[in-house]
Amino acid sequence: MIKQIKYFQAVVRCQNFTEAAEECYISQSAISQQIQALERELGVKLLERKKRKFFLTPAGEFFYKKSLVLVNDFDHLWAETIQIAKGAVHDLAIGYLKYYRGNELRQSIAEFRVKYPEVALQTLDGAHEELYEFLRTGKADIVISDLRRTPSNQYVNYYLTKKKFYAELAVQNSLAELAVVTMADLKNLPCIIVSSKEEEAHEESFYREYIGVKSDFVFADSLEEAHLMVVSGKGFMPLEFIQEPTDKELVVRHIPIIWNGKPVCREYYAFWRVDAVKNYMENFAVLLKKNFLAEACNKAF
Repeated sequence: MIKQIKYFQAVVRCQNFTEAAEECYISQSAISQQIQALERELGVKLLERKKRKFFLTPAGEFFYKKSLVLVNDFDHLWAETIQIAKGAVHDLAIGYLKYYRGNELRQSIAEFRVKYPEVALQTLDGAHEELYEFLRTGKADIVISDLRRTPSNQYVNYYLTKKKFYAELAVQNSLAELAVVTMADLKNLPCIIVSSKEEEAHEESFYREYIGVKSDFVFADSLEEAHLMVVSGKGFMPLEFIQEPTDKELVVRHIPIIWNGKPVCREYYAFWRVDAVKNYMENFAVLLKKNFLAEACNKAF
């Protein structure tokens, strides 16, 4: 009956017998027969058929909603039973930068779940130092972050991508008319950084040393707050992009930041312990790198 219920859900979801049959890898006649068998088993009509269209009966609508919960519970029961039979439940804890923005991580997790359904995934966000601590203590199995320390032979340092820094400026600021900016140009504007109170000193040190910030710092609790501070004329915010942003917004501009005549960039890596006993870290990192590359290609066109 579970299989018949899944066929029924597919028909309702697709609103079409042919598409539902293709999704379930059976013929249209077979899926129709299975739903009729389900109706006979229940002793009620779930669908009202009129010519080439169908409609859910009140009983069918009730059954559909309740069946979604039932099938979800059954799938979990099935997976957990198999995991117990195998003797262990596999898991993978993934750490990422708290203020990361992009689709690469979400896409990689979705693909990983399809490829390795037996692995339970956990995600953790944190600032750079927090992620390092997660990895050191075993709270995270793999973390996605930038490289701020000299690479250690205790960890795999798997290169993912490189992003260029841009200064986000309010359009009213005269510097927004420049083709590129340096930190010397921005010396009279506060640098707006998103950071927790505990990480402010680390972040300030990084931005001074890494991209040569010369001005004072102003800290925001969220990315949205930082954007609003920029629009309010309270400073500039350094942001990273794989490809040059299109600046569709009318209130801000993103100007490339250069240092010694070259673009300022930040490289991102996936890190995991060399002595890790789990086998999934590199598999996930490969997916992540593929999606970073795909995102860069999409934006290039």
